[in-house]
Amino acid sequence: MAEPLAHEQRLNLWPERPAGTPPDLQEQIVDRSKSLFRADRALMGIAEPSLTAFLPEKPNGTSLIIAPGGSYQRVVLDKEGIEIAQALAAQGVTAFLLAYRLPGEGHDNAADAPLADGQRAVRLVRQHPQEWGLDPARVGFLGFSAAGHLGASLSVGFDRKVYAPIDAVDQVSARPDFSALIYPVVTMQDDKVHEGSRKALLGDAPTREQKDAYSPELHVTSEVPETFIVFADDDPAVPTENAIRYYSALRNAGVKAEMHIYRDGGHGFGIKGAQDLPVAGWPRLFSDWLERTGMVPASDS
Repeated sequence: MAEPLAHEQRLNLWPERPAGTPPDLQEQIVDRSKSLFRADRALMGIAEPSLTAFLPEKPNGTSLIIAPGGSYQRVVLDKEGIEIAQALAAQGVTAFLLAYRLPGEGHDNAADAPLADGQRAVRLVRQHPQEWGLDPARVGFLGFSAAGHLGASLSVGFDRKVYAPIDAVDQVSARPDFSALIYPVVTMQDDKVHEGSRKALLGDAPTREQKDAYSPELHVTSEVPETFIVFADDDPAVPTENAIRYYSALRNAGVKAEMHIYRDGGHGFGIKGAQDLPVAGWPRLFSDWLERTGMVPASDS
């Protein structure tokens, strides 16, 4: 039986380094901060994928795995990770910051390594409802930018066999009960792809079969969880069609979804970076959506 969670406790996803991890891979944090008032660090060299727990004072039983973006080349820790986890914990949500393997760092089966970590993360959180005070039917996944692709891939491929089961955790469902994608990369198709993310995931010259296999919008079924999407129309990095195509595929499959496209906001705004812009309202819209879907209890306000 698992022990109760501690705040900021780090939980390794796997009992040991995943098979096929380069033996000399070492975790490092790169500080990219340009302001004294807002940290901007990135995690690389991820050999031991993990979840870090952010516990609310008054937990409501909902849990949310947060996957920061970084073009599948890094995991952005602050604006798309810690900042988000702290905001969610303040609302009673138990948040888990996911550090997932980066496909360009020499892993075997590199293109499926992030999805394997995503599946394992959902299973690990869902396996301990009593010890951790969580509802196993209210486990969500929130992905930013390139990790939006991870979130969409997990939503459509939660039952894909991307790794061999190793213990009891792998007997638990990896399907999120809800997902949220914030300025997500989705498609791997040539016309609207984010080139940096695709290159990191699939290499310099992916085949047509690879492009199709790793484009989540082509694999949506009615089993995909309800989804919340936020994007800015002036995003200079990821074409808006990534969100639109996925939303359309959800609707065509009969999956309930909500999408907000703001006129202004750019890319990588997180929460603090959205201040003084209309897109600053997205966390409130997300909170309202969680209440309407029954994923969090209704607030008193």
